[in-house]
Amino acid sequence: MAIRPMDTAELDLLVNGAHGDPHSVLGAHPHEDGVTVRVLRPLAAAVEVLHGPHDGGDRTPLTHEHGGIWVGELPVSSVPDYRVAVTYGEAPSTTYDDPYRYLPTLGPTDLHLINEGRHEQLWQVLGANVRSYDSGVTGTSFAVWAPHARGVRLVSDVNAWDGRATPLRQLGSSGVWEIFLPDVGPGARYKFSLLGPDGHWREKADPMARATEVPPLTASVVTRSAHAWADDEWMFARSRGRATEEPMSAYEVHLGSWRKHADGSAKTYVELGDELVAYVRELGFTHVELMPVMEHPFGGSWGYQVTSYFAPTARFGDPDGLRLLIDRLHQAGIGVLLDWVPAHFPKDEFALARFDGTPLYEHADPTRGEHPEWGTYIFDFGRPEVRNFLVASALYWLEEFHADGLRVDAVASMLYLDYSREPGEWTPNVHGGRENLEAVQFLQELNATVHRRCPGTMMVAEESTAWPGVTRPTSEGGLGFGFKWNMGWMHDSLSYVQHDPIHRVHHHGEFTFSLAYAYSENYVLPLSHDEVVHGKGSLLRKMPGDRWQQLANLRAYLAVQWAHPGKQLLFMGSELGQESEWAEARELDWWLLDHPEHQGVRSLVRDLNTVYRETPALYARDHEESGFAWIDGNDAQRNVFSFVRRAPGAADLVCVANFSPSPYEDFQLGLPSPGRWDEVLNTDATTYTGSGVGNLGGFEAVIGEWSGHPARAAIVVPPLATVWFRHRAGA
Repeated sequence: MAIRPMDTAELDLLVNGAHGDPHSVLGAHPHEDGVTVRVLRPLAAAVEVLHGPHDGGDRTPLTHEHGGIWVGELPVSSVPDYRVAVTYGEAPSTTYDDPYRYLPTLGPTDLHLINEGRHEQLWQVLGANVRSYDSGVTGTSFAVWAPHARGVRLVSDVNAWDGRATPLRQLGSSGVWEIFLPDVGPGARYKFSLLGPDGHWREKADPMARATEVPPLTASVVTRSAHAWADDEWMFARSRGRATEEPMSAYEVHLGSWRKHADGSAKTYVELGDELVAYVRELGFTHVELMPVMEHPFGGSWGYQVTSYFAPTARFGDPDGLRLLIDRLHQAGIGVLLDWVPAHFPKDEFALARFDGTPLYEHADPTRGEHPEWGTYIFDFGRPEVRNFLVASALYWLEEFHADGLRVDAVASMLYLDYSREPGEWTPNVHGGRENLEAVQFLQELNATVHRRCPGTMMVAEESTAWPGVTRPTSEGGLGFGFKWNMGWMHDSLSYVQHDPIHRVHHHGEFTFSLAYAYSENYVLPLSHDEVVHGKGSLLRKMPGDRWQQLANLRAYLAVQWAHPGKQLLFMGSELGQESEWAEARELDWWLLDHPEHQGVRSLVRDLNTVYRETPALYARDHEESGFAWIDGNDAQRNVFSFVRRAPGAADLVCVANFSPSPYEDFQLGLPSPGRWDEVLNTDATTYTGSGVGNLGGFEAVIGEWSGHPARAAIVVPPLATVWFRHRAGA
């Protein structure tokens, strides 16, 4: 019997971390003369192999061979179950299971799908996955895609952040490196150390990490969910739903600044599971939309510069805390949308940037791979593995966290090669155009995959241009989103309401123009965080006039938003009549609710949601022309807009909005039907601290043509107010 020999050059590669298959050298290897064991422990004073019964079997000492590699021959004919005992200095020996005796945790099918860019559950094979074997061994497999790396090591708190003893093996030509570490479980912190083509080592957080340290710390953390979901009823109903025909009013939330502790620290996911759920349910919103919860190093980015596409931020607790929050929302009948950012990522050295020493996740051409406005990298959408990474990220949040949809940020920046670039700073596509064909392919693949795997979920595009077919199915050449943010409505309507009423006569078209294209896409009407930061002021402060007029304008504007075709989104704080613009470092101005006028705005939002949810005419035909008709969209002299919303089998709802400070008595209103019309909402009601001008609960309409409608009535229109009237069935 003799030790299996090994070439010194190969041992040097192993010691230097540049060996692509350390498992072929390390561990136990049978050969014609016996079994040779090699162990890499550079700082060890002595190494032994324990084999046979664990309560006192044979011990075979190893001898130092080369550069921290220890070698010995076992007196057996086949590989036994064994452990390794290592002594450092004068300390007692430590026994551990040898990771180099385990087979790869990725099979040929996994590697084939990764190469093809079609592994839809990528998080189950890459990253850190806790695994248990029939033998009783439990540990964690670590796998990372780094095709240009010359070597990869795992650095962790389980090896004192010294990765020399834990090199990974490269699995064929897949670019995937892998190792299984027995006895390592949840809570272990780790990074990958990669030897790039330039000969430099780089320590990187795991791109597939599902948990992280709390920023500014940057290590990845092994995690395993123990959450037991209790939202089966919600998930079943979701899978059978049709979002375009259902009510949707979303409350946009930045978790870190919605409400804080008295000392200014952030609430946890678990605490928000009590407070936020109760608040949103009380106000009647159908959904919450969370600004990005994916881990990000800089809090001031609000989550829009993501470094971990599979890990919720640790600022508010562990991943199961977020699962609990979403579960609680579902049990309260509230859907959850997550903001998601596949358009770009930051250049932080510990994360995705130049991951294996080369442009890997980002496009290698700076004209396509760097964002000049945001100082970030742009994903290489033409690379199948990168598209796979992003599609898998989307599926992860929908499947593993039960999110009901994703709002995809900055879609316009993905679609156009010349976005934020001057002439000469961008290169055309193969047809000479400005369209990013690879990004289009990615978005279509993303949406088709999501709709196939996660029926009933929503994909929402924040897309600010006139790109055609954003919400058209991919089978018809569209991008395949379910909804698109109506940025045009947001900008035009806000521009209108910021004018003094005396000047609004000249800007009437800013308020009506959105109906010219309202059915070109499935729209969400957003009043988002972007409109109340960076010196833009709060919604309340955008309104002209004295304080009473500002509050009245805000109430009237919100009621028009809820009545306009499309779904609604309102950023947190706007329901309070927030005075100051939003800042992520402080909580909302909850003290405003000590004042009746701000309680009034909040009560209005609650009542808007209540009437909205019980009135199908306001949501069932949002995206069909048959669901809307102008009564009078041309009354510019009086700053009045009136229209009707309708749905089959449901009572019509008429909205009359007066953006003049003058009330109108004996206002002649055309109506679609005679009979009783109930005043179901009036933003000038004293309940909301308005002036109390109204119609005493409703009016009777009589047959008689007016404004092209078959019935008419004389009503009272209050000042700077919106009034909703609903036709009473059988009246």
